[in-house]
Amino acid sequence: MRQLCGRLREDHIGQPVTVKGWVLNRRDHGGVVFIDLRDRSGQVQIVADPDAPGPFEAADMCRSEFVLEVLGRVRVRPEGTANPELETGQIEVLADEIRILNRAEPLPFQMDATEIGEATRLRYRYLDLRRPSMQHAIRIRHRIVSTLRRYLDEREFTEIETPILTRSTPEGARDYLVPSRTSPGNFFALPQSPQLFKQLLMVSGFERYYQIARCFRDEDLRADRQPEFTQLDMEMSFMDEKEIMALCESMIRSVFKSVLDADLPDPFPRLSYREAMARFGSDRPDLRIDLELTELTDAMKPVEFKVFSGPANDPEGRVAALHVPGGGTLTRSQIDAYTAFVAQYGARGLAYIKVNDVPKGREGLQSPILKFLPDDVLEQILHRTGAQDGSMIFFGSGRREVVNDSLGALREKLGADLGRVDTQCPWRPLWVTDFPLVEWDRDEKRWQALHHPFTAPRPEHVDSLEHRPGEVLSRAYDMVLNGTEIGGGSVRIHRPELQQRIFDLLGIDAESAAEKFGFLLESFRFGAPPHGGIAFGLDRLVAMMCEMESIRDVIAFPKTQKASCLLTEAPGSVDPVQLRELGLRTKTQRPG
Repeated sequence: MRQLCGRLREDHIGQPVTVKGWVLNRRDHGGVVFIDLRDRSGQVQIVADPDAPGPFEAADMCRSEFVLEVLGRVRVRPEGTANPELETGQIEVLADEIRILNRAEPLPFQMDATEIGEATRLRYRYLDLRRPSMQHAIRIRHRIVSTLRRYLDEREFTEIETPILTRSTPEGARDYLVPSRTSPGNFFALPQSPQLFKQLLMVSGFERYYQIARCFRDEDLRADRQPEFTQLDMEMSFMDEKEIMALCESMIRSVFKSVLDADLPDPFPRLSYREAMARFGSDRPDLRIDLELTELTDAMKPVEFKVFSGPANDPEGRVAALHVPGGGTLTRSQIDAYTAFVAQYGARGLAYIKVNDVPKGREGLQSPILKFLPDDVLEQILHRTGAQDGSMIFFGSGRREVVNDSLGALREKLGADLGRVDTQCPWRPLWVTDFPLVEWDRDEKRWQALHHPFTAPRPEHVDSLEHRPGEVLSRAYDMVLNGTEIGGGSVRIHRPELQQRIFDLLGIDAESAAEKFGFLLESFRFGAPPHGGIAFGLDRLVAMMCEMESIRDVIAFPKTQKASCLLTEAPGSVDPVQLRELGLRTKTQRPG
């Protein structure tokens, strides 16, 4: 009977065992051959002694990643040769027989290499997945999913699959389209999320639904995006936002405790969208960083320095400061580098004041902009920011969105560069709530949903929809962890008349709404219950818990940043016969 390599212990000493796995390393030490054999549980050392010609000759032929079956006996390692870094480091298996089940050609990379090009890893993904770090990540993913399922099953949720082939809807990112052979000229769309179907399930009376859902978006990729990704999708009837948030918060605490033995706060902190943007310049703030923005818009209105007074007197402008204790040691070249950094977010510059001696006032400060600021304004800056000797104050001035984006990003970069990320409390979750329902699109000159068009407005703000839409708050909520949004949801609209008012506000007329969402709107006429839900980005959550920078490292077979698969060479061309069956042809094909 086979034993697992990594589970052999001193209790097995003297016992005959059979182990199977891959050769991690082979070493010849003065005629004795040692093989580190690896399977899913870990590794164990195999010893082939020259006194046993059969296993010794087989071991001598072995190379990296050969697949072996070894029959032998467990023994304690000789004195001085134990390896305390391995769980099997006290014992070894003396081989009586070694069977080579399969050979391996020379590998494109060494399995224990620390630096492997990502293209090579993706091209030989089946080898990359053998590496312990990847095995660990995929197994952690499994444990997270198992814990989520167990938690939700215990609370009477029903797991229900929704369609992969559906129809294109106008909200969200670009759809992946699938041509229909049986309905020429028409297309299915792969779902960006199960949003409409999970709302229909609430109308259907299931009350508590969840799904580990595959989702698809045809968009430009980066480290935390893939064209196909996985989310934990949830929807609940007869629960308000406080109840939904409490349940989800408990669920995430359970996952971290079960998988990482980590205790998250109870309850999670809560910030309104307005407060998050004011203090951190972001609606997904990293609370591990102890830097905050300081509002200076009102103080800068009367100054003659147009760089500050212009935005301060603009209803859409903002002037804010970022106080950095100990930042006075930054050099001019470092400041220039940070100036270039914020330029990526639209900032036209990065004004600063170096604080040398607070009690001296103006004389204790150093900056090119001091001459433009009167003493009373400088005094307000020092007082509001809590400036200290040796600190640095950076300024953002311009359109509110640009100031928030640039100073928010600078806050995170300075936190990382200056070691101001709290490592004593590695997990800092929070809820962000009270989002605006809509935002104005400057380019298209129309209102757009901040989340999606099915998000319900706060009841007390419904009367303002047509007259003051920019002041209407939604019943949406995002869960943020260490500066990353890991989940977002809302209470939904369940009355057709309110849904149509939202569509009207967003420029979706009744005819278009009926064409795209008619089946959902129709369902609302037959007793739709109040409901709400949330979706968690599973890939992103797993990557964070595994301390991986890219979600590609926690997906078994991911795509590149160009949405291609180096392993299967997808996407690829198809036979012209298939295209003709679909009524399609490529630009390079001639009709006929």
